[in-house]
Amino acid sequence: MIEVKKVSKSFNDIQVLKDINVLFEKGKTNLIIGQSGSGKTVLLKSIVGLYDADYGDIIFDGTVFNKLEFDEKKEMRKQIGMLFQGGALFDSSTVEENVMYPLDMFTKLSSSEKRDRANECLKRVNIINANKLYPSEISGGMQKRVAIARAIALNPKYLFCDEPNSGLDPKTAILIDDLIKELTIEYDMTTIVNTHDMNSVMEIGDKVMFIYKGEKWWEGTKDEIFDTENAELNNFIFASKLSQKIRDLKKQ
Repeated sequence: MIEVKKVSKSFNDIQVLKDINVLFEKGKTNLIIGQSGSGKTVLLKSIVGLYDADYGDIIFDGTVFNKLEFDEKKEMRKQIGMLFQGGALFDSSTVEENVMYPLDMFTKLSSSEKRDRANECLKRVNIINANKLYPSEISGGMQKRVAIARAIALNPKYLFCDEPNSGLDPKTAILIDDLIKELTIEYDMTTIVNTHDMNSVMEIGDKVMFIYKGEKWWEGTKDEIFDTENAELNNFIFASKLSQKIRDLKKQ
């Protein structure tokens, strides 16, 4: 469980997040949705510690993460998996080396133990016989699955995903959504996903929070989202579904 309490963040006197309060539940896929520039990526990066919140607390299972010292935060990060937008694989490293990276950084396992763990994770995301290939030699969907394998290498308690379906065709996007959902249940993780994809909301949105101009504007479940009278959320849903239809037509 991750609790965000009264979190605010500004850049150059421009307030990006305003008094955000939300609880992200363990074993569920918690989605943050909103237009570009709404603050959802800043919120995700503030929760994971890439940005320091100006005010408020970020609490991981009772531990106030943003108040920890550097070494304490480093220890906590062993429990965090991160799937960056675009995958963010290292181009000059092989698939296997990419998955081994957090193991190299945070563990004292032997080379063979790290390789075995990397292979377990790659097998779990259905990447077979690609260990020695480089990211440029595999498809975008495979790159995302390798990035997910890297994110779960340390058997994390918390998983953060920033626009996991960015740049993917609809069929591959569904596969990635399903994989994130399966792993959330399998590892009993607290998973937080930033997305603007309404298909993802309807497929895996156990809990959904809508951010509008840096404020929490609505929260609920995927089953409740179409019953809201929130005008800004309804506009976002309509625009998102229309954009998705246009993207799908362009790919035909």
